[in-house]
Amino acid sequence: MATNTDSVELVGDAVVGNVARAALFAALTGAFAFVSFPNPISPVPVSLQVLGVFLAGIFLGPVWGGASIALYLVAGAAGAPIFAGGQAGLGPLFGYTGGFLWSYPVAAALVGVAVHGTSELRDPAEVGLGRLVGGMVLGTVVIYTLGTLGFSIVQDVGLVEAFVVSALAFVPFEAVKIAAAVGVVRSDAAAAE
Repeated sequence: MATNTDSVELVGDAVVGNVARAALFAALTGAFAFVSFPNPISPVPVSLQVLGVFLAGIFLGPVWGGASIALYLVAGAAGAPIFAGGQAGLGPLFGYTGGFLWSYPVAAALVGVAVHGTSELRDPAEVGLGRLVGGMVLGTVVIYTLGTLGFSIVQDVGLVEAFVVSALAFVPFEAVKIAAAVGVVRSDAAAAE
């Protein structure tokens, strides 16, 4: 007795595509973590991970952008060397940079909400510059808030000192990442024309 399974669809094409895009942005964020160098005024390294967080939110929206970066954290926790400086495992998630890492899925989702709203995804190239930059600034506020709290707890320092060392020292670098994300979105639009 033969069973015909040609018409059985266990997972829809849209879900498969979204999972694939989420995995791609998780991998991209992991690759960006390898572009890491010391900050002369902070023990927290400068990396391009946040650019990956921004791009995931911008291109995937709130749900899949957040899921993509959550996948990134799960892969790193499971042992893939994709955290800043090639680190892996649970140590970075509970170390002095842990607050930053935990904030990434929330920040990606927030950027996605700012860019797309809560309904259907729109073309990021058609989103106004203010909305695009505003979303990334809000994402940065979330990253800095949770990162500062985590740094303060792990390093046993006050919030002001933690903010100066772990967040304020990075403002110029975040501005460059925001500009780079805008450039990617706008160059994607120019390439499509």
